[in-house]
Amino acid sequence: MKKMTIMQHFAELRRRILWTFLIFAGAMIFGWVVAPFVQDFLTAPLINIWPDGALLYSGLADGLMIQLSLAFVVALVITIPVALWHVWAYVAPGLKRNEQRFIFPILVLSPILFVIGAAFAFYVLLPFVFRFFIELNESSPVPSLMLPVARDYLSFATGLLRVFGIAFQLPLVLVMLNRLGILARSQMVKMRRYAIVAIVIMAAILTPPDVVSQILLALPMWALFEISILFMRRD
Repeated sequence: MKKMTIMQHFAELRRRILWTFLIFAGAMIFGWVVAPFVQDFLTAPLINIWPDGALLYSGLADGLMIQLSLAFVVALVITIPVALWHVWAYVAPGLKRNEQRFIFPILVLSPILFVIGAAFAFYVLLPFVFRFFIELNESSPVPSLMLPVARDYLSFATGLLRVFGIAFQLPLVLVMLNRLGILARSQMVKMRRYAIVAIVIMAAILTPPDVVSQILLALPMWALFEISILFMRRD
């Protein structure tokens, strides 16, 4: 392969950044068009268990801000895999074959694990969380009218999806640290009991104070921790 000059490297980097930006701009337009469908999809877990419920638009600009924020989320979801591919295409020629075999699966698995984590939160955790909040508010000892603010609801829902998507990156991070020689498998095995305690505490902090939601977060995190150990190199 012909060796590139520094200026050629900069030109190649600029070209890939420009393409990523153009994809993001096009994805923003697409996100603007599909934002109402995305909003309907994200509110489904709440409406399914609260058919008579409604969300409150507290300001005149709420509709605009919600559509912009959802368009941005859609654009990120589309652009991040494209950006990862461009990063790989840019650095791969300079990597050794064993480095390519190590990095490429990480770039492929990272978005997949993120989607799995977000899907788990959407289809499993959110219904339990919303049911808990609705029952708690409806059992108020004083007369009350529950009208969740639409922007707050969407921020909470997308934030929870993002947290679970990032949390499901745990196996990749631990395996990568192991392959780089930073974290030994024997250390992970010794840390198991402390890791379980940390996972339970994290679940108690990130979820509402009901046992079911905490278990629904703690169990997959524990499973991911154990899966990470299986894929680590033996000492």
